[in-house]
Amino acid sequence: MKKSKLLLVSWVLSAIYVVYLVSYFSSVFSGSTGSEQVGVGLAGIIIFPHALATFIGLIFNFFGWSMHKRGFALTGAILYSVAMFLFPIYFFFIIIQTVISYVAFAKMKPTTSSSTSVVTG
Repeated sequence: MKKSKLLLVSWVLSAIYVVYLVSYFSSVFSGSTGSEQVGVGLAGIIIFPHALATFIGLIFNFFGWSMHKRGFALTGAILYSVAMFLFPIYFFFIIIQTVISYVAFAKMKPTTSSSTSVVTG
């Protein structure tokens, strides 16, 4: 079974973005003092749902790639779309992953299960 290169690119880009988000907010929070921490804390709270949806999408995208499951790939793409909706200012950071995930889902062939059979009686 051939693994999707598009899903690989998508989850690698998402992993880089999630690492960027974590490192950026941790460095900004540790470098700020006093009232700046309140602003950074509020920014972190506002962006947290976006980061969480992106991270969960990354997990589903990785499972879709590693297990070659269409459902996981579609779920990851939908979660990327939700992340864009949750924080539209950062949409350009995950638009490529979203499009690539949908294209990869469309190109994956549905797996047929030979273990299901119809019993007529």
